[in-house]
Amino acid sequence: MALTNLPGPFDYNSTRSKLLLTEYGRNVQNMVKYIVALPTKEERNRYAQVVIDLMGFLNPHLRDVADFKHKLWDHLHIISGFQLDVDSPYPKPTEEAIHIKPEPLKYPNQRIRSRHYGKTIELMIQKAKSIEEPERKRHMVQAIANFMKMAYVQWNKDSVADEIILNDLYSLSNGELKLEENVNLNKVEFRTNQNNQNNNNNRGRQNNQNNRGGGGGGGGRQNNNNNQNRNNNQNNRNRNNGGAKKY
Repeated sequence: MALTNLPGPFDYNSTRSKLLLTEYGRNVQNMVKYIVALPTKEERNRYAQVVIDLMGFLNPHLRDVADFKHKLWDHLHIISGFQLDVDSPYPKPTEEAIHIKPEPLKYPNQRIRSRHYGKTIELMIQKAKSIEEPERKRHMVQAIANFMKMAYVQWNKDSVADEIILNDLYSLSNGELKLEENVNLNKVEFRTNQNNQNNNNNRGRQNNQNNRGGGGGGGGRQNNNNNQNRNNNQNNRNRNNGGAKKY
């Protein structure tokens, strides 16, 4: 059939009006549009109640929502574009109350001195400065240095000397926090996990080689057994042949 013989013009969703609430569908929106165009308020009230019942039937999950009917009437006004003039049992919502513009997000404007350490390290350093008890302050500084070493390795994927971490701690704290030069920071888990993974890979390759070697040995033993069986059969045939010649 040629396209020119098709009845009526083509009707695509892209050419239709936008669905305001997709969960109710286009038929409900067309009904509400029809109600808005009715001449008398009595007719609009009667048809609006029918559409409210239909909307509740199409979306039964809304029955679990508090004030179920109130929400349906609000949706009815939204679908009508806030143009429906009916005697609603609830206050008519306004477009400004429904479409509230969110407040703009406040992005941080503070500069991070060392991005690989992050802003958390700077906050921890400021907290450590305010500690007055010497022993507690020393433990806090030790924990900050260990955290800085872990962050450094995760960012650079390489080992780092403890002296570099201590110098960075001294610089970030403006010379107020420092540890002894001979202090040993904790080992970083990133390197340990990588070494464990390498060891597991080596063990896996060794097991594969052992399995291949064991399989070859099993095949060799089977071949020897087959050869021995063939030799025994040949000897039996020779003895039988020799016995036949004597008779």
